[in-house]
Amino acid sequence: MSRRSRVFIAVFVVYLAAVGLLLYRVATDIDPRYRESAEESLVDTAQLLATLLERRTFSGVIPTDELERTLAHLAERPVYARIFDIEKTSVDLHVYVTDRNGVVLFDSRGRDAGRNYLDWRDVRLTLAGAYGARTTLADDDNTGSAVMYVGAAIRERRAGGEGGDEIVGMVSVGKPIESIAPFIANARAKLLQVALISVGALLAALALALIWLLRPLGLLGDIWRALRHQGSRSFTARLRLMAHALRAAVAEARDALAGRSYAEQYVQTLAHEIKSPLAAIRGAAELLREPMSEAARARFAGNIVEQVGRAHDLVERMLELTSLERRGSLERVELVSLAQVVRLVVTEAVPIAERKHMRFEVDVPEPLLASGDAFLLQRAISNLVRNAIDFAPAHSTVEIAARAAGRQIALTVHDYGPGLPPYAARRVFEKFFSTARPDSGKKGTGLGLAFVKEVAALHGGVARLDNHPEGGAVATLLLPRATAA
Repeated sequence: MSRRSRVFIAVFVVYLAAVGLLLYRVATDIDPRYRESAEESLVDTAQLLATLLERRTFSGVIPTDELERTLAHLAERPVYARIFDIEKTSVDLHVYVTDRNGVVLFDSRGRDAGRNYLDWRDVRLTLAGAYGARTTLADDDNTGSAVMYVGAAIRERRAGGEGGDEIVGMVSVGKPIESIAPFIANARAKLLQVALISVGALLAALALALIWLLRPLGLLGDIWRALRHQGSRSFTARLRLMAHALRAAVAEARDALAGRSYAEQYVQTLAHEIKSPLAAIRGAAELLREPMSEAARARFAGNIVEQVGRAHDLVERMLELTSLERRGSLERVELVSLAQVVRLVVTEAVPIAERKHMRFEVDVPEPLLASGDAFLLQRAISNLVRNAIDFAPAHSTVEIAARAAGRQIALTVHDYGPGLPPYAARRVFEKFFSTARPDSGKKGTGLGLAFVKEVAALHGGVARLDNHPEGGAVATLLLPRATAA
């Protein structure tokens, strides 16, 4: 992975971590905020019931019969409310009334009448004239059974109207926390949904803004060219082409932002790769200054020519690959006969293969058509064939075949060389990565397979290199299949 990719991934991870921390903080704050809202509603309800009870209180006696009948009717009353996505079908309240000593006069659950509740916080503080509230587990073994209670004082005017009102009892209203749990869960789900949409929208807007600023018309042109010949492509292939155009645009924006570090990376890599042929040229040139036989002189002169060709090939391939990487789509699309392309490739490669006394076996049916750039496809297949010749032993065969696989064409190039080393399986398509040729022990430029990969992506396909079950390596070029109009 390149340095610029690691930098962008690091920034993205830090951004996600910051958003995640913010979401966690907000999500954990939802529960107490909902409880505060529920408590505020319980205060209103408790005060309302206390006011109703005060109207019939006389000489310290609090009649609760009317409250009992009202709550009984309430339990039988049909209730339906849809609060956003939550349905409410019952009133879930626990109400009890105590006298001035904390003894329960009425319990809506009908089980604690006569008990002394003075030890409960809501009762004790309310009877003392303060604000009384508590949250208690209804079942000690169930942490989800918590009930929130809020008390309100029941007051009566003192005899003779002196000294103000006297607290003669209290009423407490309780509501299970479990009843507000669906609202909390719903709020958290919506928060997560909004957060994901916001993150996605922000990243998309940032990417589009960068692409538009850096190449406002290039991206639109790439997508238009990807869709222009849609009649000869499958839907999957068109999506793959659009994705490649977007990746190319994002990569261009990323590279522009990376700026100097991106250029330095390529310069350092190219300088490292070109050191070897330059060192060989310098060494041979210095030796040519010394007296030597004509045979030695010819050998060193040939070495210089060979290394100059290698350096020239490296620079040319580098420029070619860089130009290809910056393309978002094909500039020219036409129906391409793979059989014709393979014939041209084989014709060019025969002189090279004859040096090793090798031959070709070609099985590419004429009807197989691809949609794309014939020149780029020829260059890609030529890279695969020359790679096979380099690694195949003398007097062996290179097999080139193509077959239809659904809506795709699988073109394979199989050699009977040593195959792919395990350590190279994941790196063969990396730029400048190469393994030594069996015959000479020399490495190639490491740009041929990278070029093949880019050509495949531009055509909405993929490239693979694997070991063949019968020995050697097999390169596979998967391309969308086209049909003649």
